[in-house]
Amino acid sequence: MVQAVQILKKLGLRYTEKGMTDLGNPEDTLIATLLAAQTTDVQVMRAYPGLRKTFPTLESLAKAPWTEIAKKINTIGIYRQKAKAVKKLAHMLIDEFDGTVPSTMEELIRLPGVGRKTASIVLSFCFGVPAIAVDTHVLRIVQRLGWTTFKDPKRVELVLKELVPKTYWTKINRVMVPFGRDICRARSPQCVRCPVAKWCAYSNKTVS
Repeated sequence: MVQAVQILKKLGLRYTEKGMTDLGNPEDTLIATLLAAQTTDVQVMRAYPGLRKTFPTLESLAKAPWTEIAKKINTIGIYRQKAKAVKKLAHMLIDEFDGTVPSTMEELIRLPGVGRKTASIVLSFCFGVPAIAVDTHVLRIVQRLGWTTFKDPKRVELVLKELVPKTYWTKINRVMVPFGRDICRARSPQCVRCPVAKWCAYSNKTVS
């Protein structure tokens, strides 16, 4: 779809920064993205340095009581559940993957606390594998643009894979997340500031 590519290119010119949980290596990116479920990246990145200072290796995370991990991330959403998942994830990476993060969707989604969104972020950010990470921002924006009416992230992912050339798959999450925070907000979208408003099918555009 030519229009979809035009929109992604337009947003790409405006939003050039890498994702906040793109920490330069698969291990940190994986754990930080797992922690970002149901909370903001900003909150995660405030807590994450302290977590890794206390538990700098997978071995230290695996050996730590989950309650101690929880203390380091208690400012983020559902932190107890996430602390347990991080401990189990560390164990599994050590026991089954020789301490390295796997590079396939099938292997990544076997890990505790890791769904398709987190796996897609790791694949695209860290391994250069084309993948579409459908989070709440992407879901909201593609619905407003009129690209799909589906609400299930996996179905939306499949729609986007048909709609958007593979070379642009990674760009979807990279540009739509900051766009969703900045302009296409869940409440009170800033439609008058929107660089792609002319292509948008959203019927409740704001005028001020």
